[in-house]
Amino acid sequence: MKENKPIRDESFRDSIATVNQEGNREYVFPKKPKGKLHNYRLIVSWILLAIFFGMPFVKMNGDPLFLIDVINRKFIFFGQIFWPQDTYLFAVMMLTLIVFIVVFTVSFGRLWCGWTCPQTIFMEMVFRKIEYLIDGDAPKQRKLAKGSWTFEKIWKRIVKYSIFALVAYLIALTLFAWVIGLESLVEMLGEPISENSAAITGLIVLTGFLLFIYSWFREQVCLILCPYGRLQGVLLDKNSILVAYDYVRGEIRGSQKKGENRKEAGKGDCVDCRACVQVCPTAIDIRNGTQLECVNCTACIDACNHVMKRVGLPKGLIRFDSERGISTGAKLKLNARLIAYTSVLVVLFTFLSFLFFSRSDVETTVLRTPGLLFQKHDNNRISNLYNIKVVNKRRVDFPIEIKLLSHDGEILVPAGDMIVKSATFTEGVFFVYLNEDDVHGKIPIELGIFTGDELIEEIEITFVGSN
Repeated sequence: MKENKPIRDESFRDSIATVNQEGNREYVFPKKPKGKLHNYRLIVSWILLAIFFGMPFVKMNGDPLFLIDVINRKFIFFGQIFWPQDTYLFAVMMLTLIVFIVVFTVSFGRLWCGWTCPQTIFMEMVFRKIEYLIDGDAPKQRKLAKGSWTFEKIWKRIVKYSIFALVAYLIALTLFAWVIGLESLVEMLGEPISENSAAITGLIVLTGFLLFIYSWFREQVCLILCPYGRLQGVLLDKNSILVAYDYVRGEIRGSQKKGENRKEAGKGDCVDCRACVQVCPTAIDIRNGTQLECVNCTACIDACNHVMKRVGLPKGLIRFDSERGISTGAKLKLNARLIAYTSVLVVLFTFLSFLFFSRSDVETTVLRTPGLLFQKHDNNRISNLYNIKVVNKRRVDFPIEIKLLSHDGEILVPAGDMIVKSATFTEGVFFVYLNEDDVHGKIPIELGIFTGDELIEEIEITFVGSN
């Protein structure tokens, strides 16, 4: 029995489709995608876009639901405020993210790239849709790009790039709202430019950068800048789920003739229509196998299924599957490996969630004032001066009182009662007085930080006395 083997033109590995033989940029004009999977992607994309543009308007307890204020080192997630003292949480989060990328890619391929990556969503579901609306489908876009500067081309270019610039500006504004907050953004836009020149300049630069990315650089971000496509070369294996062409069923390729029996003619199910290539946003041929340019957008699956239905052949010639599934013919199903890796992801996110929501909402740091030893006083007493910093992650003001827990002594706060303000930090100084007979050199002492009768935190510090 003759064995079907994939017929591949290996020359595709020598270059990328977006650069011609002269080294110049070759623009990609993908055909407008349509189909069941594309409709699912549209739903996912519109949900994510609604979250992106709508989140700055959502508040919890008077604060944004999410805020990434890098300038003031203040972060809010699900209404919880995080300060620099919570850096360990972000370290754990980054480690979890790295493990997630590895485990998710090994199991499910580049599903992130095609369905949830911001670059793909904005490019394919926003800017490309605008382009289809104004310039038409791929053949019309190609004809317009190569044609002379007629009145039609001029007005379409003006309208398209004006809308592109407006959308880029809206994205930049939203990103600013995520960083500085919606109220601060509105206040900044309402003030004279001279009072916020740095911020306005940053807004203009960001708008220009986004316009450059989505009007000219486009898919080059995925092909050149993004390292994820290159990572998959070492992360994927024969069991990873990805968008794959069934070469066992599809080869040998050949056009479909009326009334022809493909098996008797020695042909596979691939009719070599190139529909999968025409809709690809990175201009690859999925029939050549897994490639770093593939973002798993599934446009080729919809296109191929449409052709298969039209010529009366089974769907799924291009589908989500693994290399092992393609070669053996085994159907894709949840196996022990996928369940184990998915369980690892669940455990990681559960652990991270536990750390986020079990952290203390008040943190106190007490350090002995540098450069000072001790002072002697009447009644055989000595004192040390300390600096205190209280980070209040709560949304209410409250007073604090410092008490000695381990020794008999006295604490004096020169400034009087300390009031810790809501969602900020308070600094101050205080003296600790002990009997000199109880102190020999350096000794540890314990302090209690109270608000009313509530013990917020216990702290151990060093008290320095005479030898």
